[in-house]
Amino acid sequence: MPPGQFGPGTGPAPAYAPQQAPGGYGPPMGGPSLDEVALIRKARRAPSRGWRRAVHTLSAGAINPGESQGDIAYQQLLERVNRPVRGDYRIAVLSLKGGVGKTTTTVGLGSTFASLRGDRVIAVDANPDLGTLAQRIPQQTRSTVRDLLADQNVYRYSDVRAHTSQAPSRLEVLASERDPAMAEAFNEDEYRGVVTILQRFYNIIITDCGTGLSHSAMNGVLDLANTIILVSSPALDGARSAGATLDWLEAHGFGHLVSRAVVVLSSSRPGSSTIDTDQLGQHFLTRCRAVHKIPFDDHLAEGADVDLELMSKAAKRSFVELAATIADDFSGTTLPREEPYLG
Repeated sequence: MPPGQFGPGTGPAPAYAPQQAPGGYGPPMGGPSLDEVALIRKARRAPSRGWRRAVHTLSAGAINPGESQGDIAYQQLLERVNRPVRGDYRIAVLSLKGGVGKTTTTVGLGSTFASLRGDRVIAVDANPDLGTLAQRIPQQTRSTVRDLLADQNVYRYSDVRAHTSQAPSRLEVLASERDPAMAEAFNEDEYRGVVTILQRFYNIIITDCGTGLSHSAMNGVLDLANTIILVSSPALDGARSAGATLDWLEAHGFGHLVSRAVVVLSSSRPGSSTIDTDQLGQHFLTRCRAVHKIPFDDHLAEGADVDLELMSKAAKRSFVELAATIADDFSGTTLPREEPYLG
């Protein structure tokens, strides 16, 4: 037989040659298992809006063009937002510079989580300078963090709920002390005591921090945080303050939070920034895991109660994207922490 040719039974093995199980019985060895074979054709989800919805409705469901790519991408975002969290997950929202949208980011993120998830979400005002977090949702109680700590009869969720106010989104807020002298005295041990109570009843705890990094409560906030959100304006001074915050964290034993941090560039004024925000975002990505932009929104700029239904579509979407990024870390392994130093 000429070289290079193959007679019957001598040719090269086929690309897939199933091997029988010993004895010649049973399915071929190495073949796909039953649960890997797509035996059931998945039904298309009915479109929820636009011309696709109109066609589906007018045809009484006979014609189903399916969802658009945009709708599919949004559904994938929602699936990320709804990832389960074991125990509780603690988020610290901070900034060295005031007026950059830190409290707005806290309420927007918390409201997004609370409205899209089925578990309990609370935001805590740990600002020692008369924080305004409680002013961004309808006030249902005048109770504060100190009242919660002083309550000796907290055994059930309803006992904690008596000290919080709840927004239409289901986000709950625990207000800071209104007396300036008492607020300054809110210390690390007291913050830890508040978190010890809240983590028994809430799955996501978001702390709205003050602009200072050296006051006592901040040590507890950072030591207990699973991640931080660093809020900055899309301006040079805001970016420098944000960079200085990251430097301070690394220098004081909180380097593990820097690599897991999410930077939010919050626009407090309409119109585009003179700063190249894309380049600014790339700068922060060299140190942090994600950067998100929150566009200017007329409703958020009012400084009053935050209502998700009154936000622009772009602002709502940006908070959903931020929530999805944070939720990506819900199942992450807690990294070993360095000993914090506040000297």
